[in-house]
Amino acid sequence: MKTTVTTSVGGKQITIETGRLAKQADGSTLVTCGNNMVLVTAVSSRKSSTLDFFPLTVEYIEKFYATGKIPGGYFKREGKPTNDAVLTARLIDRPIRPLFPEGYRNETQVVATVLSADGSFPVEILASLGASAALHVSEIPFSGPTAAIQVGRVDGEFIANPTPQQMEKSDMDIIVAGTRNGLLMVEGETKFISEADALAALKFGHQSMMPLLNAQDELREKVGSKSKRAFTPPQIDPEFRMRAEELMKDKVAKALLVKEKQERYAAMESAHAEAKTVLLETMTDKELLATRTKELAMIVEDLKYKAARDMILDKGTRIDGRDVKTVRPIACEVGLLPRAHGSGLFTRGETQCLGTVTLGTADDEQMVDALMGTQTRKFMLHYNFPPYSVGEVGRFGGQGRREIGHGNLAERALKAVLPDHAKFPYTIRVVSEVLESNGSSSMGTVCAGTLAMLDAGVHIKGNVAGIAMGLIKEGERVAVLTDILGDEDYLGDMDFKVAGTTSGITALQMDIKIDSVSFAVMEQALGQARDGRVHILNEMEKVMKSPRGSISEFAPRIETIKIKPDKIREVIGAGGKVIRGITEATGVKIEIQDDGTINIASADPEATKKAIAMINDICAEAEVGKIYKGRVVKIAEFGAFVEILPNTQGLLHISEISSERIRSVSDVLKEGEVIDVKVLEVDRAGRIKLSRRAALN
Repeated sequence: MKTTVTTSVGGKQITIETGRLAKQADGSTLVTCGNNMVLVTAVSSRKSSTLDFFPLTVEYIEKFYATGKIPGGYFKREGKPTNDAVLTARLIDRPIRPLFPEGYRNETQVVATVLSADGSFPVEILASLGASAALHVSEIPFSGPTAAIQVGRVDGEFIANPTPQQMEKSDMDIIVAGTRNGLLMVEGETKFISEADALAALKFGHQSMMPLLNAQDELREKVGSKSKRAFTPPQIDPEFRMRAEELMKDKVAKALLVKEKQERYAAMESAHAEAKTVLLETMTDKELLATRTKELAMIVEDLKYKAARDMILDKGTRIDGRDVKTVRPIACEVGLLPRAHGSGLFTRGETQCLGTVTLGTADDEQMVDALMGTQTRKFMLHYNFPPYSVGEVGRFGGQGRREIGHGNLAERALKAVLPDHAKFPYTIRVVSEVLESNGSSSMGTVCAGTLAMLDAGVHIKGNVAGIAMGLIKEGERVAVLTDILGDEDYLGDMDFKVAGTTSGITALQMDIKIDSVSFAVMEQALGQARDGRVHILNEMEKVMKSPRGSISEFAPRIETIKIKPDKIREVIGAGGKVIRGITEATGVKIEIQDDGTINIASADPEATKKAIAMINDICAEAEVGKIYKGRVVKIAEFGAFVEILPNTQGLLHISEISSERIRSVSDVLKEGEVIDVKVLEVDRAGRIKLSRRAALN
């Protein structure tokens, strides 16, 4: 039976419906706002998997019929998800994942399908809401509900779920998601806002989601949903746990004191192997051996988890020996790669990123066949995370969701400082190669990308650095960690990344693994992040502070000229004949804009000059009193037509050919002959009157 609830956020009515569509799914909701509709389903297997992690998958599917479009390409049907679709799937996944029971291993899938969209409302917000609602009304064990809100700010006023027109004027684009108790996820970009403004935005977002949480509770109550499926986490035999802990507790604690990552992992593996020998070697029951082997791995992780957290909370000492506020040692280099247009190497502890910059022309812009129409992108950041960066062997293929997400965060951090395209008309591609990773390679990418752009001579508006903050919370005991290691991310309760310049924040991302974190803790984390960011910027600027004075000799030089808009047709020519002729003659690339701005790009300055001269000749207008070398193109009884500029002819009357009287024009002039002529007059219709006689005197 169809059941609906309606609520309002930011003056926009949102309806959640269940019981009409996709009824065989464990949970199914249709979320609507105006012409925007998203169907979200949730299904969870009733059988536990043998995996040692929670197998949750989230799919966000954009159907082009939702906007009345037929997909591009040869097949004319939807293909693999776009980067934006992958990022949206991550936005849905991150806040719901922590709300499943600890130890839950049942394969679970959430699918959000965009059925209708008009671009007036952030559809990803509806998808996130639908995912929580589908889980909430189902029997799947899920301690929601959650909700998400997009926060913008125009003229100092916060706006919940702003329109695209409002977003154009906004100085922030932040998506927050959480429960009644607090936030679970933050993702966004901003224009150099302060830490106080960021905190205010998070508070506003959390308060704004309350009607959505209330609506989901109302829907569950109306449906009369059955109780959640009973789930009991797998229990480890108490006697076996006690023996294993007695044997391994001190060894794990000692291994955690090893500062170097690979050596620490080796020490931990050695302790684990010793425990296997002592506890499992004599077992003959294969089924029991498999169970105990799995349980021993869980015990090792539990010991590691408790020892690392206690060390931080009790002693204020971290795995690598630092206190909670110290940033790892930093080393920076620029200009490593001779042919790349810019390169920068950023090393922070055991995280190392090589950033490169390539400058291109308008031909290099990326075109994306997106749901709301074709998009072009002048700035791209690509993040690569090869398996050797963590000392592992792995397959190489397409980019995973993690790589797309990390690259997007770094791209948003750097986008705010890009020069105005009119002043620096290049397509910019930044690539980050993660060569080593032990904590926050995405923020290392921000730093390496900044160094590479400085090295490439990109006139950025400020230098950007990023840092990852962590949290250890046990009851009232709290420690906020600056510049977290990979292990501290895994063992901790929060991963809070903040990037920006000395004047403000440009991007932030937060994921919380526990029920909630107070805004007081967030405020502390933002303050520590600023101190850490400034420290990193100071270290980077010791190597390079300002952009190089010129771009690489291997990069295309782009010269910009301006012509009258009514001359554009002449420069292009019929069927593009004229502009094609210029590019073939000079080898340059030419981009013409509707306002008459022309960008000419070439690595050869002489070719650029030649092309500019050819364009100027085409656009030149006859000046009265000026003498031109003209070519006779046609002879008539009354005179001759002379081309004085490309596509510009004037009439040389027979009386103006010579000081002496002539009987016939052909007695003096021949077609193709080059002569000097003076412009006597240009009338209102643009007709030009020429004189050879005046030019000769």
